[in-house]
Amino acid sequence: MPVLFEANQSAPQKTAKRTKPPVSNISKRSSPLTAYAYKPLDIRFETQEVDEDVILFLRQHIVVMIPSFLLFIAMLLGPMIVFPLFMNLLELPIQIPAGYVVVGTVLWYLASFGFLFTQFLHWFFNIFIVTNRRIIDIDFVNLLYKELSEAPIARIQDMSYQTKGILGTMFNYGSVFIQTAGEVPNFVFESVPKPSAVMDVVSDLLHATKGVE
Repeated sequence: MPVLFEANQSAPQKTAKRTKPPVSNISKRSSPLTAYAYKPLDIRFETQEVDEDVILFLRQHIVVMIPSFLLFIAMLLGPMIVFPLFMNLLELPIQIPAGYVVVGTVLWYLASFGFLFTQFLHWFFNIFIVTNRRIIDIDFVNLLYKELSEAPIARIQDMSYQTKGILGTMFNYGSVFIQTAGEVPNFVFESVPKPSAVMDVVSDLLHATKGVE
């Protein structure tokens, strides 16, 4: 499995005094299922440079896994409810051997768990990172292939965000659209938590970068 990021348990605590950020943006250690982390103290990634700090660590909101989980539940009920009804409707002239039924049921459950596990891997390893120097989009395709796109903060030209649907409004997640002047002109942080806060953080970094220049 490719290493996309890893926890740095030995990361030193920052003792410098700083202005207290908003409550939602307090630096803290992340958990394995973290979808939004502002200045995480224990996250690093494989192309991170020595003087580069992670400002935002993002995944899609965990709510996006609900459709996959509901489909998984329906697949679990298939051998117990759907298949018997289907077989009764067919009225086959011969009876299927019990061994075939057992093997078929086992294979069906394996496929069901494999489906859910694959969906979870895509959620877990598709991550978005904002550092003090660049934005990074890591797309997990499969266990042997991933795609990384990045652009310097200074090349950001325009930003917007979009929140759609009842779930997006209730759980405060949406997509952040970033246009850049780099080789990859458009970045989409899809279905991430707190999209307005994400855009504010990136906007502050952009203004700070241009101020330095």
